[in-house]
Amino acid sequence: MSKVLNDVRYAESHEWVRIEGEFAYVGISDYAQHALGNIVYVDMPEVGDEVEQGEEFGAVESVKAASDLFSPISGEVVEINEALEDAPELVNEDAYENWIMKVKFNDAAELDNLLDAEAYAKICEH
Repeated sequence: MSKVLNDVRYAESHEWVRIEGEFAYVGISDYAQHALGNIVYVDMPEVGDEVEQGEEFGAVESVKAASDLFSPISGEVVEINEALEDAPELVNEDAYENWIMKVKFNDAAELDNLLDAEAYAKICEH
C-alpha cells in the first residue's frame, strides 16, 4: 500500500503540493514513484519560470517509463531540489521528503481543485 499523507493535496495526475506560508512544495506521490520504479532522471523547471495549474512543468524518467509532470498549483518557481540532479533516486526513497520544485503561488483557491488524502487514496486503489 502506498503512503498517502494528510497534510498535502493531490492532483489526479499524482503530483502533490504542501503549503508552507506563501510557498508550495511540489513533488510526485509515493504511489507514482512505486508505479514508475527506479527513477533515473528528473527534468525540472528553471528558477524564475512561471507554472500554471494543470500545465506540464517537467518529467520523471525511470528504467521502465517516462512520465510528464503537471503542476498542481500556479506561481513562480523560486527553487528546485538540486539534490535530484545528481541523485534522482531520492524520490524513490521518500517521495514526500524529496520535493521537486518550490513555488511562490498566487491563488490559494486553486487548492480547492485538488484532492485531499482520502479522495486521492481512492484513486490509487483502482
